[in-house]
Amino acid sequence: MDVKGFAQGFKAMLGARTVHIAANGVLVVILTRFLLTPKEYGLLGSALAVFGVAGLFADLGTSKSAARYVTEYRERDPGQVPHVLRSALKYRLVAIALVFVAFTVFTGTIARIANQPELSPLLVFGGAYIAVYSLSTFAVVVFQGYNRVLWSAVTRAAGSVSLVVFVVLGVIFVGGAVGAVVGYVASYALATVVGLGVLYRRFYSTHAVGQREDGLNRRVLRYSVPLTATQGANVLDKYIDTILVGGIAGATAAGYYHLAKTISAFVEAPASSLGFTISPTYGEQKAGNERESAARLYETTFQHVLLLYVPAAAGLILVADPVVTQVFGSGYAEAIPVVQVFAVYTVLQAITLITSDALDYLGRARERAIAKGGTSAANFGLNLLLIPSLGAVGAALATVATHSVYVLVNLAVVHHELSLSIPRLLRHVGFVCAIALVMSAVVFASLQFVSGLVSLVAVVLLGGAVWAGLATASGLLDVRRVLNVFA
Repeated sequence: MDVKGFAQGFKAMLGARTVHIAANGVLVVILTRFLLTPKEYGLLGSALAVFGVAGLFADLGTSKSAARYVTEYRERDPGQVPHVLRSALKYRLVAIALVFVAFTVFTGTIARIANQPELSPLLVFGGAYIAVYSLSTFAVVVFQGYNRVLWSAVTRAAGSVSLVVFVVLGVIFVGGAVGAVVGYVASYALATVVGLGVLYRRFYSTHAVGQREDGLNRRVLRYSVPLTATQGANVLDKYIDTILVGGIAGATAAGYYHLAKTISAFVEAPASSLGFTISPTYGEQKAGNERESAARLYETTFQHVLLLYVPAAAGLILVADPVVTQVFGSGYAEAIPVVQVFAVYTVLQAITLITSDALDYLGRARERAIAKGGTSAANFGLNLLLIPSLGAVGAALATVATHSVYVLVNLAVVHHELSLSIPRLLRHVGFVCAIALVMSAVVFASLQFVSGLVSLVAVVLLGGAVWAGLATASGLLDVRRVLNVFA
């Protein structure tokens, strides 16, 4: 593996996701504390969830399919790459056009299906949102196929930096949750211009176009089928629960749930950046018959992710109460137990983020699609069962239960493909849990001294210092190696 290239890509993606988290964090605080009521924030969360579900039909797995074939052909036969990109983008544009028309014609019907008629004014902008989000995502994923994630980071950062400005302006000048949606559309439109512009000028236009292989378009479309199935299941897990909470428990409960999911997303940046950056390497090592190297690479990634996320989840469970009430306001106190349940989900999601794309590049998208489809269907059923009695907390419990099964299946497939060292990984898990336990004891004892935001930050920093000291002293964290990556 090109260590220097990996470090540059990882730093770029982590930087972009940090910018996104910072921007989104500022935006959430502004919206929840100053601009929107919990009900309006819930309507915004429900609308974004509906857009996410509809966006699946504008995607159809074509971006990841294109990235897979770009990775395969860019060294072996670069003349095929323009054909891959044209084919994938053509399918994408046709799908976007169909979804745009459907959203425009059936806005009221979609709101009624979601059992939230109040969503209709927000859904008017759904077609535009889906179009610009889909196209910006296409560029981000294709850059991954080129193993040039720096440009993925640039595209993401363009949308993230503008998000706060456009959404706040939208709320002020258009009003309420509708204005916020308008701001999201403007932000993703800017990201689309940046991403597709760079993709054309720096990549597509540099390839000499060769004679297209027979059946290439068909292969690009065919490989997108299992990816579509997987993405469809991801969509159910990521968005349908928010829609169900809003439709069954009401918009205010959806606001609590959306806030909890947003907080959990704040801590995903390292795993997401690592998984996005490193995944193409698995495909390259498999193509070079270097399965043992790929196995050691995955094991190392898995160990470091657990070392970071298990203690972080434990800490989030402990500090959820003061964080929610002091940062977002006492009006969101009912979101506290939802945040605590989602703390467990952050560990599961971190493992997923370093595993899912790896399976795609290892050619095991079909198995992942089957597992995701089954667990997503179970998640949907559990949501229907638990939300009426437990509200937003029930939806969170359903997500954690079903995602646990999905993670175990993913790990089994990776082990089958790469023959991981299970005893070594289990020993590492034991050490990590011990570190989390000691750190949690320190944080729990310190919480009695929290009286405001400053003291809360101090307790969080104390917990981080205890974690860093124990991780370094145990030898699980090599500070010098980490610093070399960021050097």
